[in-house]
Amino acid sequence: MARRLAQEHWTIRKPAIVGSGGIVSTQHYLASEVGAEMLRTGGNAIDAAIAAGLAIGVVEPWSSGIGGGGYMTVHLADKRSTKVVEFGMRAPFASTPADYPLDPSQGITGAGNFNWPAVKGHVNVSGPLSIAVPGYIRGAALALETFGSKSWEEIIEPACQLADEGLPIDWFATMHITNFARGLSRFEGSKSMYLPDGFPPLGAGEGFVSRLPLTQLAKTYRTIQREGPDAYYVGPLAQSIVADLNELGNKITTRDLEEYQPFVREPITSIYRGATVQTPSNMTAGPSMQQALAILKHHEFASDRPNADDVIAYVEALRQTYEFRLSNLGEGKTQLGENHTSHLSVADENGNMVALTQTVMSPFGSLVVLPNTGLTMNNGMMWFDPLPDRPNSLVGGRHPLCNMCPTLLFRDDGTRFAVGACGGRKIFPSVLQLTSFVLDFAMDINDAVHQPRVDVSGNENVWAMDHFSDDILDALRAKYETTKVRSNGLGGNQFAVPQIVAARPDGRFEGGCYVPSPHAAVATVEADSMRDATTLS
Repeated sequence: MARRLAQEHWTIRKPAIVGSGGIVSTQHYLASEVGAEMLRTGGNAIDAAIAAGLAIGVVEPWSSGIGGGGYMTVHLADKRSTKVVEFGMRAPFASTPADYPLDPSQGITGAGNFNWPAVKGHVNVSGPLSIAVPGYIRGAALALETFGSKSWEEIIEPACQLADEGLPIDWFATMHITNFARGLSRFEGSKSMYLPDGFPPLGAGEGFVSRLPLTQLAKTYRTIQREGPDAYYVGPLAQSIVADLNELGNKITTRDLEEYQPFVREPITSIYRGATVQTPSNMTAGPSMQQALAILKHHEFASDRPNADDVIAYVEALRQTYEFRLSNLGEGKTQLGENHTSHLSVADENGNMVALTQTVMSPFGSLVVLPNTGLTMNNGMMWFDPLPDRPNSLVGGRHPLCNMCPTLLFRDDGTRFAVGACGGRKIFPSVLQLTSFVLDFAMDINDAVHQPRVDVSGNENVWAMDHFSDDILDALRAKYETTKVRSNGLGGNQFAVPQIVAARPDGRFEGGCYVPSPHAAVATVEADSMRDATTLS
């Protein structure tokens, strides 16, 4: 007789934090403190976001870093203006579909939850050919030059210090490295960085944290600090990056780096329930977010918390939007209105706000670490649809459709929100529901981040958090045969991992992190305000 394995059931919460003077919410407490310190020393929200983003790329390399790219939505209070800085990854000019032949014997690949047809050897998912041209450093530099107040040398210094100190190793870092050790061991640079003796590193025990040396990465950060951000794209460092890539079989050239350009664009702006909603346009999930909100406008939310009808409305809006998104959107077709990732949200006391999402794509990206620079490289080529002649099909020099959705909300009572998430295709469904929670139900941050959510992200499944009420779960099961219920736990990413901050009209700030990232924390400007309160019961 088959025996059921014993299970533990936990209720896990990370209470929201309230403070004054500004707020920073990121997926790592060290990055949150870096951002808060920038605010304390006179920097604005953009300075804090860039500094925190550079820092999180050091301390959480399985999620993001300077070998990847991202999108930043910025609100400037004095100009009453919002802009989007785009620095997403791009296909090498020399890339062709012939580099990624389909493998009919494998059917559909589940990599990254994209459900594309499988490619032979999964070379679009990991390894050298999965690496797209990174845009992170030029994007951060453009944002700082356009909207920031501090110098590049000052902004990158905390990340340089963290790289000098080494990667903090606790149980969570050990878990990530262990989970992907088989893939990391395929490449000498990755193995020497993350598996230095052939095994995953262990923490010091009893709650203490050890450090994993990041010698080459630390040198790279210091070079970029000393020589400026363009050193990543032109000159000896850029040549070293290209040499490592080409030695491994990647097609990125010095021209790819030299000609990479980030952009400052206008956001998509709409009105929902009297609030202004601003998202990126172009290759992000922003157009889909706006399309889903337009659908939800026709639903009447009657209760003070989502009921079964409301949750079904979320499912229907997401299903309809994803059906359109996967068939029609991509750089090969005009956009509406124009996986493993990190998100951070910042608000300062002057009214500026930033929602920044950055990524190397899958955990540890391509699984490739460049030996001479210590860069953990993205696997952005996985974003392309391997089928030819579709809106998101691969063309050399094209930007792929991505899932990032850094969003700003301006409620009619004067409250302003910055929200976003990591989690691949699950990002936009989570951002959509958090937006509804604070606009349709006027939830505070603490209630919003702990409210149960569904995930509907382009396949037949309807995933539901197990702490929905029984009547909602019963209604979902009755309507959707593919309903699946999942529990939430530390280290998971079943429903994306969002952060949200609010700036209240009375001068208070509130921020919240969703629990599955145990490192995630909110920091306010008060010197003793860094709190990482995770409650287990």
